[in-house]
Amino acid sequence: MGMFDNLKQLGDLKKMRDQAMEVQKRLQLIKITVEHKGVIVAMTGDQKIVSISGDNNLDKVAEAVNEALKQSQKVAAEEMKGLMGGMSGS
Repeated sequence: MGMFDNLKQLGDLKKMRDQAMEVQKRLQLIKITVEHKGVIVAMTGDQKIVSISGDNNLDKVAEAVNEALKQSQKVAAEEMKGLMGGMSGS
């Protein structure tokens, strides 16, 4: 019986890994655009910068990038909620 428990745990781990990979794929498809003090930053949900345009002031660019990162973290947290909800039900 212990062997079957181990196999079930492996199956559960594979399911969680597959779900995490699915969330990662969804995050790659989400585009977040933030305009902050004249700088526009476009970023994916998995925090890859797509483009930066507008004011060339580095302080403003840094602020805009940080704001885009915050937004992408919120999106990722929402996506992960679904994953965590799915895990607690099994």
